[in-house]
Amino acid sequence: MSVTRSESAGPAGADRAGEAAAAAGPGEPRVSSVDVLLIEDDAQDAFLVEELLADTALECRITWVRTLGEARGAIPGFRGCILLDLNLPDAGGMDLLRTVLDSADSAAVVVLTGLDDEHEGVAAVAAGAQDYLVKGQVDGSLLARSLRYSVERQRADENARQLREAELYARENMRLERGLLPQVLLDSSPLSHRTFYRPGRKRALVGGDFYDAVEKDGTTHVIVGDVSGHGPDEAALGVQLRIAWRALVMGGVAEGALLPALEEILVSERTQEEMYATLCQISLDNGGERARIRLFGHPPPLLIEAGKVEEVCASPHPPLGVFPDSEADVEEFAFPRGATLMLYTDGLVDAYDGGPPDRLEVAGLRRILTGVIDSGTSIVDLPERVVDEAERYNGGPLQDDVAMLLVTHGSTR
Repeated sequence: MSVTRSESAGPAGADRAGEAAAAAGPGEPRVSSVDVLLIEDDAQDAFLVEELLADTALECRITWVRTLGEARGAIPGFRGCILLDLNLPDAGGMDLLRTVLDSADSAAVVVLTGLDDEHEGVAAVAAGAQDYLVKGQVDGSLLARSLRYSVERQRADENARQLREAELYARENMRLERGLLPQVLLDSSPLSHRTFYRPGRKRALVGGDFYDAVEKDGTTHVIVGDVSGHGPDEAALGVQLRIAWRALVMGGVAEGALLPALEEILVSERTQEEMYATLCQISLDNGGERARIRLFGHPPPLLIEAGKVEEVCASPHPPLGVFPDSEADVEEFAFPRGATLMLYTDGLVDAYDGGPPDRLEVAGLRRILTGVIDSGTSIVDLPERVVDEAERYNGGPLQDDVAMLLVTHGSTR
């Protein structure tokens, strides 16, 4: 047993601790060690605690301080067991206990006091102490067992708390996903669709990827976007942009005014000035075979026709929110009946192409998509197969979220 203290408190008893541990025998399980922060102003009582624990098989590393003031510097971040006397020169009673409990986020707290008061003990445990022990009524075995069990209970409580937080996080994640991953409105459109979303490996929360598709007044509008960064703020902004875009379309806002209005919403709703969104919008008049594209810092869509995969060429423009009020000329491309357009977020093209530092980029994704199509994969199964192949090239799960929206022109539903 090792001891550190603010002042000398007598011999550490390390030899007897080693003898007690050896006496347990090779066939018995080895007892885990416990870090102990002893907050005790009486040197004789501190020495007694040290002696009691020295005669047990529990390995302890004791740090002794005399006052709450001295303890304040040692408690934050301490993991182990705090052995607390409720009568100190600078604090005492339940107020002292509550102060220590408020500061000890990761430590168990055991009260060891000279006050033999059943009501005080019940109150101490109710306040959050793991145990209440009375000086003079404790032997080494009881003290060691209390320390060990208290640490285990604290760990169990911490695990339960983390589980509750994870469950709450998961429910919040589901609510965000419902906003990010909508039911598209294509009942009157010549386009059929297939959607796909997969969170990145290290993500507990969905990111800012979003997509949507709406048919309004004879024109089908399709959008896919990605808010910069990862986390709840970005995810919330992605939901806001997706819902705002749908509301603008359904409200009859002119096609050319959709994205300028969306950029105004982004600038007003973002929590940090440096947040921006990449975006691709496709518009197709019902009955037509030429679509209009607006591309803002986003990877270009891929057109699948007769087993061939081509990149839709469009002039790149800065992402929304980088240069507010910027304008982009609309461009057109052929979107014949029977063809499928794949819109996606950069989680795919940022995957490694066989290992770092090479990335798949659009050319690598086009290569993967061509191979998957050549293998006879249907459009329905295409997203999963493409992501599986991208993960194979990446050497494991993708780091970023992947969202895909495939729309097929004139296919049967």
